[in-house]
Amino acid sequence: MTAGSNDIALSAVHASDEADGVVVITLNHPPANALSDSLISDLTAKLETLAKGPDAPALVLTGAGERFFCAGGDMKEAVDFNADAMAGRMKSFHALLCALENYPRPLVCAVNGWCVGGGIEMALFADVVYSSTTARFVFPEIKHGMLPAVKGIAHVREILGDRAARRLLLGGEPIDAFDANAIGIVDQVVNQDDLLPTALADARKAAAAPPAVFAALKRALCSETAGWPDEEKLRVTVADARTVFLDPAARAAREEYNR
Repeated sequence: MTAGSNDIALSAVHASDEADGVVVITLNHPPANALSDSLISDLTAKLETLAKGPDAPALVLTGAGERFFCAGGDMKEAVDFNADAMAGRMKSFHALLCALENYPRPLVCAVNGWCVGGGIEMALFADVVYSSTTARFVFPEIKHGMLPAVKGIAHVREILGDRAARRLLLGGEPIDAFDANAIGIVDQVVNQDDLLPTALADARKAAAAPPAVFAALKRALCSETAGWPDEEKLRVTVADARTVFLDPAARAAREEYNR
């Protein structure tokens, strides 16, 4: 296992190893797991550190407690910000979204309560999102004089479609877990007691896939690839094919399939 060994704590971001190559990352910033400057920087650093090793684990991202997954940006900090400080916060959050998007191994999100603003943006960069039945989702920024990140907004529109994105971002009203499932924020709604076990089981299953294949697929699914010219798509395809062909885990998977 790479960095992220048992019970490492970075400020409001707690990481703990689980079985079969999975690390659980828990947002733990009482009372609502809001995105403070320190939480954003610590979570970004944790993701980048875990992604570097050859044995990068699958991740389950969740929040502490049952009331909040993430309350979005820390409004108590933001009250004292000037324009430069707010610009710095948005740069840091953009970097966090990039770290989530570029994480090369399985990333599963377990939404255990209210998922607000930036919390939704984070969840949508996961490969799979599970939600408790009591979770609620809202973009309140339009009512609070704030803005979501453009990278996050673009991804919301890409995942949910234009009409649902407009409804959420311009309306600022909450929806429940079942509506979130219907429009594509959430892949599956489960009981609170089943939430983390379900997410862990999925992450363990996904972690068994050959790392080189999984990383190549995630890279191809990245939203930026849609705008690449065909020549760049071909270049990356050939490079990834060479890497996968030489990867021992991918070779073993091919041999097992052909038995």
